[in-house]
Amino acid sequence: MITTDTGQRRLTAIESLSFFIFSILLNAFANALTVATNLGSAIWTASAVNLAAFTHIGLGVILFAYGFIVIFLNAILLRQLNWRRVIGNLIYISPFSYLVQQFTALLEKAGIMSLGLPARIVLDIIGVVLIGVAVSIYQRVKLILHPNDDLSYILRFNFFNGNAAIAQYVSYILPIIVLLACWFLTGNLLAFNIGTVISLISQGPVTGWADQHIFRRLKHRLH
Repeated sequence: MITTDTGQRRLTAIESLSFFIFSILLNAFANALTVATNLGSAIWTASAVNLAAFTHIGLGVILFAYGFIVIFLNAILLRQLNWRRVIGNLIYISPFSYLVQQFTALLEKAGIMSLGLPARIVLDIIGVVLIGVAVSIYQRVKLILHPNDDLSYILRFNFFNGNAAIAQYVSYILPIIVLLACWFLTGNLLAFNIGTVISLISQGPVTGWADQHIFRRLKHRLH
């Protein structure tokens, strides 16, 4: 089911900004939670963690580079380079990449790894679910998007008739290729565990569910 803007009152600038700030903080914290528990991150983050370990480049830098590459992939899919969209993507990934790195450091310093395995599994799953919720929020606000989530948004509404799950699965092809390449070259697989599997299976459906149940006044705008 696609929920779109059907003439309801548009959000004010302050409302849009408030929802956006909340969603980017939620998304960064949720990603950091999956990294810090070391029980499996969302596939983009897991892929970035492995690439960072392989190249010895900071995770924040890798996440930024991923975003930059996906911006041009999105332009290819749209068959145009929309500079407003590109600038919005760049504005998003700059603080997001930094926030994930800082939240991860804070959670690790707080001793999250000292928790028992059951507690860390629960926290990891919560992180995965919150990522899907955060994506749903800022895709509906559509102020600016992270390039990775812009990719799933483009696939969802331009190629897969609004199906969030299928679009999410297709958008995972690139990070899966990178992750498998790092595994092949190093023999190690980092940040890939139960949380990654759950993310692969559920993030698209969770995003679709959140569209209907979280901040229900927010509607997709397809223009």
